[in-house]
Amino acid sequence: MMSELEALGRAVKRVQDRDHRALDAALRQVGISLVQWDALRAIDRAPAATAHDLAVASFQSDQAFGTLASRLEAAGWVERRPGLGRRIEHRLTDAGRAKLAEGRARAERVWPGLFDALDPAERATLRALLERLL
Repeated sequence: MMSELEALGRAVKRVQDRDHRALDAALRQVGISLVQWDALRAIDRAPAATAHDLAVASFQSDQAFGTLASRLEAAGWVERRPGLGRRIEHRLTDAGRAKLAEGRARAERVWPGLFDALDPAERATLRALLERLL
């Protein structure tokens, strides 16, 4: 028998999985994966951040982010250049900003369906509770 906390953790994971699957399917229609889009969003929010910080922000290990950044650069969506010390700076190219915008437009169509069982007040409460856990 599952404990209440185990059931809660499982429910959170199932909601996250549903979110990821729906977003990934929508994003693939514009030629980008959820992992790639998360990285573009992280770079857009903090272009001067360290690769480690970008890895954390995009839910990747440092090594995985390095590989991903190389693929994003090869796709023409990101440019990388030396920064202070050993830091590598990441910046979105025009093509990267366009891909980010295409992805955002797709996500904006997906999110309402993922949360339509909740009214706006319930969504705000859920967000506040999740942020308190973080």
